[in-house]
Amino acid sequence: MFEDKSQELTPISKLGEFGLIKHLTEHFPLSNESSELGVGDDAAVINPENKKVVLTTDVLAEGVHFNLGYVPLKHLGYKAVVVNLSDIAAMNATPTQILVSLAVSNRFPVEALEEIYSGIQAACTRYKVDLIGGDTTSSNAGLVMSITAIGLENEENIVKRSTAKPNDLLVVTGDLGGAYMGLQILEREHAVFLADPNMQPEMEGYDYILERQLKPEARTDVKGILEQLDIKPTSMIDISDGLASEILHLSDQSNVGFRLYEEKVPMDSLTISTADEMNLNPVVTALSGGEDYELLFTISPNDFDKIKNHPDFTIIGHAVEKEEGNFMVARGSNQLIALTAQGWDAFLGNQQE
Repeated sequence: MFEDKSQELTPISKLGEFGLIKHLTEHFPLSNESSELGVGDDAAVINPENKKVVLTTDVLAEGVHFNLGYVPLKHLGYKAVVVNLSDIAAMNATPTQILVSLAVSNRFPVEALEEIYSGIQAACTRYKVDLIGGDTTSSNAGLVMSITAIGLENEENIVKRSTAKPNDLLVVTGDLGGAYMGLQILEREHAVFLADPNMQPEMEGYDYILERQLKPEARTDVKGILEQLDIKPTSMIDISDGLASEILHLSDQSNVGFRLYEEKVPMDSLTISTADEMNLNPVVTALSGGEDYELLFTISPNDFDKIKNHPDFTIIGHAVEKEEGNFMVARGSNQLIALTAQGWDAFLGNQQE
């Protein structure tokens, strides 16, 4: 948990629940006008200013969603915020506040929670959101984090999963598969360390994909870019469980099918080379890997010229009638490969079938 094994650590019991909350949150100033009352009272108060309130929450459990054998606590705090803000961004809304709740076992000292909250604070500063409350309690099962994110947006700007139409273009931000390959490197090196603690991890040269896994970023910038292009998506979702799974979610909610073109799936060169090194199909890492936290959305075909050469976006397919199904068109041929949801499922602990 800490590299310096000699440092004197503070048991949580020394501060107590309310003392701990005050200690961890006293340096979180409020910056949004909509945050009227934050940490310190029985409840927070936000003023939506005649906008719609967008809410989302995620639970991250030790041993299920993260492994503290290789995940730094500060990165964990940062990522926990980001995965929630990504959901707000996927609604084309602006994140404004978060609530943070922790359940921790007695093996975690105050200093460990300080590290987590330093990551939370870094994310709050980066994305201009306010921490306005939460809770702490004890746990018999390690560390569990629950974060609720709040966003505000004018009703006409909010984008759902359920409004795509046949012939709409399927678009993705950034590149895919990197987070999954970063996880493979971390798992590999952790296994080597457990087998021989004297072995040094071989992480050099994998910086980009390791960052994609340990410190992803929410694409809150996309809303502004699309506004500048005068484009409003017809549907949108974030890519947390893999590209194939998210396409199927849009298909189900919008009652359409999709054609995805294998050759169009954007991947970083390091993702491709690392997949090759591990004898994995790079496209499969994009389809099923998850945790990229890019945005997948559809737009009207009338907006093609506005977006076709933009460096932030890649057109990867289009919507079809529902009865035509969901297929990937294989590279270099017209072969259709059925899309199946094989992304992460926290209840199965492995791939969805």
